[in-house]
Amino acid sequence: MPRTRLVRTQNGSVLALKSMKGATMLWSGLSEKTLQKIITHCLENDPAPKTHHITRFAMYKALSGVLAEHDSEEKTCLGVSTSKNLAKIIGLNAVKFTSANYPEYNIMKLPFENEQFDFVITDQVFEHIEGSPIEAFKECNRVLKPGGYAVHTTCFLQFIHGAPSDFWRYTPNGLRFMATDSGCEVILADGWGNREVWPYINLGFRTAKIPDNPKNPIYQLAMRNEPACPYVVWIVARKP
Repeated sequence: MPRTRLVRTQNGSVLALKSMKGATMLWSGLSEKTLQKIITHCLENDPAPKTHHITRFAMYKALSGVLAEHDSEEKTCLGVSTSKNLAKIIGLNAVKFTSANYPEYNIMKLPFENEQFDFVITDQVFEHIEGSPIEAFKECNRVLKPGGYAVHTTCFLQFIHGAPSDFWRYTPNGLRFMATDSGCEVILADGWGNREVWPYINLGFRTAKIPDNPKNPIYQLAMRNEPACPYVVWIVARKP
């Protein structure tokens, strides 16, 4: 796939999608229908494996295997609200996994003993907490063993979305604060997003899986990061 893609309309106007120096830009000047055709071509005509959609792609790459060295059949992991996929992404394949899904379980009051789990993870859960997220972080920390790890992903620049309700937004610094306020050591706190992702999403491609090909313009869009406008954020923290 060439480094730069130029698409002209019949009257010569430019440009739909341009990729250069590792950055992908969506430009105005073409109809939504034309842009959709170009993006669809980039997504569907690339034989590379398709892994995650635009709001998870860079985040899951950043978290890939981050706790793999701590994986063990002797260890336990609590996943709150359908977060089992995140366990595999961060490298926890052998652990004994316990699911605590809402509404049967409430993150504000987990029915587990103190220091019961080696890992506690949530994937896009903290924005939906009906209560204090600081107290929810502390509750996760309560059931975590000393030396255990917590991994939480959530969002910042995201549309209001139910599941069943939507209450909070976070920055990486906000996650750092909650971790340290809970007595945890921050291992990693970061985010991903850029201004070009919004027109891409508005064109209807939010859930389209992206080819894992660094030469693909959509891959480059999915990896380009502007720290000042994160779409999603995440933290890895350790309980001393």
